[in-house]
Amino acid sequence: MARTRSFWKNGVMGFYDETNNSDYRTGVWADCPILAIESDPSLAYVFMEDFNNFQVITDANPPTLAGWTATQEANSLGLLRVIAGAGGILEVDSESTTQDDKLEIQQDVAHFKVAANKDIWFEARVRVEDTFDKVQTFVGLATLHTTVMPAGEMDSTDADYIGFVSETGEAGVNSFEICKDAAELSDTMGATGTWGEKVWTRLGFHINGITGIHAFIDGDEIALTNVVYTGIPTTDALSTTFIMGSDGSSVDPLMNVDWVKCVQLR
Repeated sequence: MARTRSFWKNGVMGFYDETNNSDYRTGVWADCPILAIESDPSLAYVFMEDFNNFQVITDANPPTLAGWTATQEANSLGLLRVIAGAGGILEVDSESTTQDDKLEIQQDVAHFKVAANKDIWFEARVRVEDTFDKVQTFVGLATLHTTVMPAGEMDSTDADYIGFVSETGEAGVNSFEICKDAAELSDTMGATGTWGEKVWTRLGFHINGITGIHAFIDGDEIALTNVVYTGIPTTDALSTTFIMGSDGSSVDPLMNVDWVKCVQLR
């Protein structure tokens, strides 16, 4: 039975369900003024995609879908589709067993730009199917770019980004990385951030304007040592981005995305 409770954090009043998600009070959204935003749209803009009423996807090379750009990096493979599952699930399939072959999808328009007093909250619920320790992945915000992760490594030269990354040889262990004007900072998430096969994981972060940044896995904040707010990208607007690639395996890996939400103060 649901038990709704209220709380305050950093001057923001929120509600949580004591039975089903008591950790909400310490997670990504704890100090996001959701109630005020719902009452007054002039406060922030909200992107939420649950993939339960999604645009038509065309199976092609590359696949196409309204409002998003799909890029097949280093190959002519990669599949997008909405699969069966409660609430809607998007499948991002590398369709390859060859190292560095991958599929990248980004919203066509970059809606989010780091700026003073314009906090950003981001979270996505995702899981990896097949050979979860042989993946190249990215979940987060990035510059509009057709090769955000070429050759299994993030393109720190030409792209700015904020998010969770598993690169070549990392055996499915996510790092939290930010890149500003070719200067990349990274913190490994260790065992907490390691992909598990068919295990749903929530990856999120909160950017306090230009003064702070916090990373969360399944609602728990992960201490950042190397990632500091002075390295947060502020030059370019960023787009919601998902990448799934193969680090070489006998079965091509794929990513399921249950939902993604991003909010920024105006």
